[in-house]
Amino acid sequence: MADVDLEALPGVGPATAEKLNDAGFDSYQSLAVASPGELGNTADVGESTAADIIQAARKEADIGGFETGSQVLERRERIGKLSWQIDEVDELLGGGVETQSITEVYGEFGAGKSQVTHQLAVNVQLPREQGGLGGSSIFIDSEDTFRPERIDDMVRGLPEEAIQAAMDDREIEGSPDDDGAMDELIDDFLDKIHVAKAFNSNHQMLLAEKAQELAGEHEESEWPVRLLCVDSLTAHFRAEYVGRGQLAERQQKLNKHLHDLDKVGNLYNTAMVVTNQVSSNPDSFFGDPTQPIGGNILGHKSTFRMYLRKSKGDKRIVRLVDAPNLADGEAVMRVQDGGLKPE
Repeated sequence: MADVDLEALPGVGPATAEKLNDAGFDSYQSLAVASPGELGNTADVGESTAADIIQAARKEADIGGFETGSQVLERRERIGKLSWQIDEVDELLGGGVETQSITEVYGEFGAGKSQVTHQLAVNVQLPREQGGLGGSSIFIDSEDTFRPERIDDMVRGLPEEAIQAAMDDREIEGSPDDDGAMDELIDDFLDKIHVAKAFNSNHQMLLAEKAQELAGEHEESEWPVRLLCVDSLTAHFRAEYVGRGQLAERQQKLNKHLHDLDKVGNLYNTAMVVTNQVSSNPDSFFGDPTQPIGGNILGHKSTFRMYLRKSKGDKRIVRLVDAPNLADGEAVMRVQDGGLKPE
């Protein structure tokens, strides 16, 4: 984003502007979507002053008012679609994973949730004509799941025309058959995945705030952040807040965390993919007793909810459980050495 003069806003002096910049509020857009309480704590100003700052930022950013349906449609045309490189799944999602939306992928252990995040971290770097978004990714790792070796496998497993397009895009001389060129390509793919390990829920929430800063730093670069993965979203919250007595606090923190993630997507046109653990409902006598963790907070905040379940061998069933504009449905994919593949 272009440099902005925060001191031009009412109530913002040099010291306040410095505090806001240090906290990641370096644009009118980021201030416009903040809450007075959040801004007051950050900049050490009263809520009334914070509200005035936010109101002025909204005018400067030209957001916060009503739009016509036509204007919304025009704005939605800027939303990108990130391909899974599996036609059946892309069709299920109406073209792929949407930017400016949270896509939740849940399932039991071994269903392939981490495989999805790794594959999308590769796919997002492909040119748009190959189903990518021509951008980099951020990977918040709470369960020690990120493996560079898996990225290596998945890059090598891409279709030959996608590999060649990626090489051309990066001005790497050679072909998919050239080992030296492939090694250079894989190194470049890995360089464009920003990984951070979250040690607990508070650290995970901090990393979401840092992700916003990182996305802002890369917005005007050749490789803007176009994907934010959290694998898994709920593991730390589930482990640290045990019992009904701590449920309200857990949900409150989870809600703030989701809003921080959503802010990155809306400000920087980023796709957000979060994986989620599941529990078994013993009261369920019919159907699948598997339920996602996170309750209604996560259910309401996720724009798309996808359920992965194991099938025979390397097959996985991908079910679209909830979407605002798409019908529920299922697709089949395979988890193989070269990544996620069609049936």
